[in-house]
Amino acid sequence: MKLLTYLHDNTPTLGLLRGEEVVALSSIAPDLLTLIAAGPEALARAREYAATAPATLPLANVRLLAPIPTPRRNVICLGKNYAEHARESYEARGEQVITTEYPVIFTKATTSVNGPYDDIPVDDAISAQMDYEAELAFIIGRPARRVTRAEAMSYVFGYTVLNDVTARDLQTAHKQFHVGKSLDGCCPIGPWIVTADAIADPHALRITCHVNGELRQDSAGEVMTFDIPTIIEILSRTMTLLPGDIIATGTPRGVGFARKPPVFLRPGDVVECAIEGIGAIRNRIRG
Repeated sequence: MKLLTYLHDNTPTLGLLRGEEVVALSSIAPDLLTLIAAGPEALARAREYAATAPATLPLANVRLLAPIPTPRRNVICLGKNYAEHARESYEARGEQVITTEYPVIFTKATTSVNGPYDDIPVDDAISAQMDYEAELAFIIGRPARRVTRAEAMSYVFGYTVLNDVTARDLQTAHKQFHVGKSLDGCCPIGPWIVTADAIADPHALRITCHVNGELRQDSAGEVMTFDIPTIIEILSRTMTLLPGDIIATGTPRGVGFARKPPVFLRPGDVVECAIEGIGAIRNRIRG
């Protein structure tokens, strides 16, 4: 299933994509966080209802929001989780390339979340080095505490596309990731969440990013250093993961600041991040 949130009468509304039409699921749950927390039975009711619901809206006529427009807490992210991206990052900063046995983990503020087709606001007075990072994100389906690798995938509710837009100059100036990653509107997500049962192997999905039609990132031939079961195992050792938690798995090589010379996003640029089997988000940079 493809579950989404759209704007209806100025109110975020839960829906399901059926072909090229949207079926409202407001009679099943008020929002996606509630549906996820309600467990498999609620998901089964949603599937059964959507299969026969007569009233639908054309997808082209609705405004999609992020699937979870207001997450319960910060988006959890992994940094340098693709070896070639880690290499390009170190080399771009003139640093020695190192490997680590532990993942780099940071968060993006909830106010950074943005819609799949909404403009990304950029203010040159705050940052002149805005960059893109196309990523696969997964959503936790039930409370997870001290979960083993072997059982970890059973805690995944579904998958979505995420652009971890980053202010590189703020990231460098503050000596950590959070501030440069958390600018308002700098985390477009969507266009929907594809439930886990529809994705046989999330690690095999191809991730791409185009800027103004030019291919910048392509994960073909790359693999995550820390896969999803490992991420869940490590995170759940020290914190309880909650239903609806969004976890971004890192970006492949090809980011703007590592290009020679570096290329940053400017007003008017259009960034499209796509993952096969899920969909694409497309956002314009607004100055």
